[in-house]
Amino acid sequence: MNPKYTAPIEGFSKLTKAEKIAVVSSLFNDPKVVQKELEGFWHDDPGLQQRFDEFSENTLSNFYFPFGVVPNFQLNQKLYMVPMVIEESSVVAAASKSAKFWQDKGGFHAEIVGTVKVGQVHFIWNGPEEVLKQHFVELKELLKEQTGHITSNMDKRGGGILDIELVDMQVYEPGYFQLKASFETCDSMGANFINSCLEEFARILQDWFKESGHFSEDHGEVHIIMSILSNYTPECRVRTWVSCPIEQLGVQEGMSSKEFAWKFEKAVKVAAADVHRATTHNKGIFNGIDAVVLATGNDFRAVEACGHTWAARNGRYTSLTKLNLENDTFHYELEIPMALGVVGGLTGLHPLVKRGLEMLGQPSASELMCIAASLGLANNFGALRSLTTTGIQKGHMKMHLLNILNHFDATTLEKEKAMEYFKHHKVSFTAVRAFVLSQREQVLSPSDSQKSS
Repeated sequence: MNPKYTAPIEGFSKLTKAEKIAVVSSLFNDPKVVQKELEGFWHDDPGLQQRFDEFSENTLSNFYFPFGVVPNFQLNQKLYMVPMVIEESSVVAAASKSAKFWQDKGGFHAEIVGTVKVGQVHFIWNGPEEVLKQHFVELKELLKEQTGHITSNMDKRGGGILDIELVDMQVYEPGYFQLKASFETCDSMGANFINSCLEEFARILQDWFKESGHFSEDHGEVHIIMSILSNYTPECRVRTWVSCPIEQLGVQEGMSSKEFAWKFEKAVKVAAADVHRATTHNKGIFNGIDAVVLATGNDFRAVEACGHTWAARNGRYTSLTKLNLENDTFHYELEIPMALGVVGGLTGLHPLVKRGLEMLGQPSASELMCIAASLGLANNFGALRSLTTTGIQKGHMKMHLLNILNHFDATTLEKEKAMEYFKHHKVSFTAVRAFVLSQREQVLSPSDSQKSS
């Protein structure tokens, strides 16, 4: 615990930005330096900085992440320059390498399986369920009719409320029911739209119980627990794949194409069988997906939660990818649910999000789903290709070299020499430290000729 932070701070959210920074900086031993650091990451444009401040709460500064790109990414016979926001250089490098590998083999392919999203009103009612079920059709029509003022614009775009179900959940909790609604939100992720509909459903439901005349006082009162969308969207799903004759895989680090395909298949089966490996295997998929989701102003936490739930949908957590080697063909695919949007939220507010979407050709939400999922497959393929050939550390640590050098405040000259040296030597934190120290010792110590003179 910070010894300077011993009592609660009352009304922190009501302080000005300058006052908040002063309070936070005072917790450090060098408050003026901390204050300068926080202010040093502010945007030069005051208007833009105010916009960034308003994205969140209690904002002090901006936290920078690299905005990179994967060039020449071929998907469904179309080339993309894909933006990725991530702090790990090896992720962008792996995606780029996979894009190049598959470019002359047909590239990546993807298709939308569905775009339906889900929301629920959870409520408790201890009356006889048959009475509720008997009159549910009436309630359903009422719910659709009385939310028309919310859904009219979405209806015009081809979306809106698709269906509403009554779900009996009393096996888990006495009197527990759900209104489970499905939605089409077109090019928006739709969270605000869905939640607005659901909260209106809750109001209508309460009024209906009081005013419909179907329920007596003996049936008891309805209690709304909560109204909220679900981030698990199994019917909002995308499938992506790569495929080529096994012989086209070519020689991989001394392995024949058949040997490589065999070893790759075993690696995929290990991920399907072992939960420890499955977790890391799927993390590699989200390396690619999350980076695209962030770059396009979407909610990577929702996407991850949904994907991991999907991975455990059969009662056991397993890998998200499948490999088929039938008919001497290498067919590797990923099927995953995710809800993305290209309108609303940050998509029209964050300048780099706007540029990211423009870079992709202003894709629809469905097209963006295909792009994000395919980058996930690309990163996963790149990781497994490394794991089954040279090992993950060789490439990863080479890409991590600059980070290690920056850790030691290496000069430009030291970096240049290190980059050349480690082309032929194994990268590790210890090895880089030793190299940097040796370079500095050479500069500080006089040469033998200088000593003798």
